[in-house]
Amino acid sequence: MLADAVKTALEDIRPQLQADGGDLELVSVSDDGKVYVRLTGACGSCPMSTMTLKMGVEAHLLKNVPGVSEVIQA
Repeated sequence: MLADAVKTALEDIRPQLQADGGDLELVSVSDDGKVYVRLTGACGSCPMSTMTLKMGVEAHLLKNVPGVSEVIQA
């Protein structure tokens, strides 16, 4: 199931976010491969959060989870 694969992949990158005082929460995964996440902690208010989301989280999921089309901040 796509949502399970996404959860597993997010666990791989979560320690890097936590090291900077942030974290992320999976909100949902749509049938068309859109992954909705919420950045929390320091990541939620960081001016670089969009870059973290796209260049970090989205890049990791696109590379490691077939079927993911996009990551969107919820």
